[in-house]
Parts: sequence; structure tokens; C-alpha cells
Amino acid sequence: MPRPAPYFAVADALRARILAGEWAVGGRLPSRARLAEEYGVGRNVTQRAVDRLIAEGLLEGRAGSGTYLRTPRERLRMVRSRYRGRAVPEERGRANSWDAHSETGVPASEAIAERLAIAPGDLCVTTHYEFLADGRPVQLSQSWEPLALTDGTPVMLPERGPLAGRGVVARMRSIGVQVETVVELPRPARATPAQAHLLGIGAGDLVLLIERTLYDTTGRPVETADMVIPDGCREVVYEFKADAR
Repeated sequence: MPRPAPYFAVADALRARILAGEWAVGGRLPSRARLAEEYGVGRNVTQRAVDRLIAEGLLEGRAGSGTYLRTPRERLRMVRSRYRGRAVPEERGRANSWDAHSETGVPASEAIAERLAIAPGDLCVTTHYEFLADGRPVQLSQSWEPLALTDGTPVMLPERGPLAGRGVVARMRSIGVQVETVVELPRPARATPAQAHLLGIGAGDLVLLIERTLYDTTGRPVETADMVIPDGCREVVYEFKADAR
């Protein structure tokens, strides 16, 4: 059988020392060069081991300063439910306000066009969201809707008009479009510098990226969105009814 990469062993050894309390919370770890010498490996091995522990939330890197033990943060729960209506953060830390900015006439990229089943370059309404809990950012989202679907209607802009803030399902229903299916694809990702700035986390920190698309009764995509949730302070739980058959 193939042998595990050397950095796994170094990561395991460092993790054990961290959990044993060898370094205080907020304390600085020895340099990567010193760790490489201590474990008899190359610096690239210790770099990958440290990166692994950063991804796990045990360590944090500070540019120009070094690597430190991360202060433990409580991970609040976000419930994604298929039968409680609009899927929003629940329980403690629930988002209770948001900032939003919409743009109209934005050409769809190839990736977004594929998700919306439109042609690249077709115009969309895109909306950027920052969700806040007690004034602190807890989630980012960017959505795209085909402009041809809502152009000229009172609900063209998600956060303006008679149904502002009511959600995609209610807005689409008001113009005769019945949303039937929601598909979510979660995947791990690293925070971009722009995302990190808005969320108050470090660039490269682990985030959960949820790609969500809503479909009407004919199977036509009516909205797609990318939701970014910081992994270090939130955990996402999917809740749905069991099939009784």
C-alpha cells in the first residue's frame, strides 16, 4: 500500500503537542525552519503540515509575523431545511439583518450561463448580500437572475418594490412563476482577500461555498447563487423529512 505523505506525520505530531498544551492559546509556534530541523524534514513538508492545521482551525498565519495558536471560537449552527420555508440561519447567531446591492444588465459568464440555462452574455440581475448577526458578518451571497424573466415587473430588483426582502419564491410567484425545486451543492473553499475583508477572517481561511439554484415547475432555472459561510465560526446542518415509503 502507498505510504502516507510525510507531512501527515508532522501534522499529527504538532496536533498532539497543541492539544497537550505545549503552546498557550495565542502563542507563536517555532519557525517552519526550526520545525523542519526538529523533525528532520524539508521546509516544504512543515509548510504543508502547518497549512493542514490552519485548515483545521487550530492555527492561524499572520503575514510577516509567523504562525500562532488560534483562539477557539464557538461555531454557531446554521440549519438548511427543505420544509421550514425559506432556508435561513437558525438558532443562536441567526442573521437578523443584511445589506444588499443589485446591478441590472450584467452579462452572464459562461459558468453562470450554464447554471441558468441561458447563453453566455445574456443579461442578468445580480445582487450582492452581506448577512449580519448582531452587527457581525456571518455570510456572503451573490445571486443571479435572468433579466428576461423579471424585466419590466415590480419584482425585478430583489430588495426593492412591493416584495422587497421576501425571497425568490414569493417574488417569482407574484409574476406567475412557481418555484418547485432547490438544488444546493456545498464544497470547501478558501476565502478570497475580498471575502476575508467582508467577513472579518483571514485570506485563505476555510469557508463553505454553497452553490444554490432554484428551478420552476418546468425545470427552468430562475435564480442561482453562491453563498460563502466562514467555517471557523459556523457549522451547516441539512435537515429534511425522511422518505416514508
